[in-house]
Amino acid sequence: MPCAPLTAPAVRVTDPARPPGRAAGPELRLDLAAVAANTRVLAARATRLMAVVKADGFGHGAVETARAALGAGASSLGVTSVEEALSLRCAGLRVPILSWLNPVEADFEAALRADVSVAVPGREHLAAVVRAASRTGRPATVHLHLDTGMARDGADPAQWPDLCRQAREAERGGLVRVTGVMGHLGCADTPGDACTDRALELFRTASAVAARAGLRPGIRHLAATSATLTDPRTRFDLSRVGAGLYGIDPTRTTGLRPALTLTAPVVSARTVPAGTRAGYGHAWTAARRTHLALLAVGYADGLPRAASGRAEVLLAGRRRPVVGRVSMDQVIVDCGDRPAVPGDIATVFGAGDAGEPTVRDWARWSGTIEHEIVTGLGTRLRRTVHHSGVAA
Repeated sequence: MPCAPLTAPAVRVTDPARPPGRAAGPELRLDLAAVAANTRVLAARATRLMAVVKADGFGHGAVETARAALGAGASSLGVTSVEEALSLRCAGLRVPILSWLNPVEADFEAALRADVSVAVPGREHLAAVVRAASRTGRPATVHLHLDTGMARDGADPAQWPDLCRQAREAERGGLVRVTGVMGHLGCADTPGDACTDRALELFRTASAVAARAGLRPGIRHLAATSATLTDPRTRFDLSRVGAGLYGIDPTRTTGLRPALTLTAPVVSARTVPAGTRAGYGHAWTAARRTHLALLAVGYADGLPRAASGRAEVLLAGRRRPVVGRVSMDQVIVDCGDRPAVPGDIATVFGAGDAGEPTVRDWARWSGTIEHEIVTGLGTRLRRTVHHSGVAA
C-alpha cells in the first residue's frame, strides 16, 4: 500500500522534565495527557467510542492524538477521506477505521486493500464501492449513511429503502458487508432542542427499514461530542467523538481540558509616547506613554484578523491587549507600565491555568467557534508533543 504523506509538519516529542528555554519562534505544544483525560471522560459516557481524527486531528496531529485516544478508551478511528485513513494505516495503526465523506471517484480500491470501512450515502457511492470490491476481490465493509435533517451528507430518507435493498443485494453477492448505520445531529449543541427529537425518530425508523431489508448492521451511531455528553438516547452502539478529545465542549456542560498551548517570544520592544499610532491603518493610538512588544505570529499562523482590537495574550504574568490589527506575521502587545524584553515568552492561548487566554476566548473575540481556531493553525508553527500537564 503506498503511503500518503501526513499533512501536518513533523512533531518533536519533548522531555517534560526539561526546563523550557528561550524559544526560537512561536511554538504549538500538544499535551497528550489532556487528550487521554478527555477521552476517558467521553468513553465513560459512550457505549463504544470512535476517536475522530479528521483534519489532522482537528489541527492537533492525527497520529499522535489517535494513539493517545486509543490508549485511553477509544476502540476505533474516524476520518473523512480515504487519504486520511491511509495515512493512519501507514503510521502503523491497525484498529478499525471509518471514512465517511468521499466523492464517487475516491480510491475505494485502496480503502478496501487497507481494510478501511467506508460510508455509503447513496446509490452512486454504493455502485462505486461494489465496483471496487469486484476489482480487488475483497468485500467492502460499509456503513449506510442517513441524512437525519441537515441536508448535508447522507441519503435522503425517501431514498433510504431503495439504498437498503440494493445494499442487501450486494451483500448476497458477497461484495459488501453492511456493518453500520450512521447519521449526524444538527442541533445537539443545544441540549433539549426538538431538532434532535426529530433526528432520533428518523434514525430509529431508518434502522428498522434496514432490518426489514434483511440487513443486520451491528453498529448504529449518531452522537458526536455534544450528544455523547448530554443525551444518552443518542448513544446507540457507538459515539463518534472529535472536538471533545481536544478539550472542546460545544454544550459547555463538562470540564474538558484544552490540549494545545501556543507561545511566542517577544521579537522586539519599544517605549512610545502618547499619540503613537500602531499597525495597519493606524487602527490603534496610544492614549498614554506605554511599552509595546512585538510577537512574530499572526493570521498566517491561525490568529484570526477578526480578533483585532479584542484579543489578549499572557505576558509577564498578566493579560495584555493585542493592539492594532492582527497582521499576517505579527501582532503588537501593549505591556503598559511593565516593559518586555526580546526573548520574553507570551502565551497566546492555553488551558487557562495561569490566567492565559484559551482557544474559547479567541473564538469569542473572532466571532467564531473553537473548531475553526484549532483547525486553522498554520503549518509554520513549531509543533512539540508533551506528555505532561494532567495525570495520564
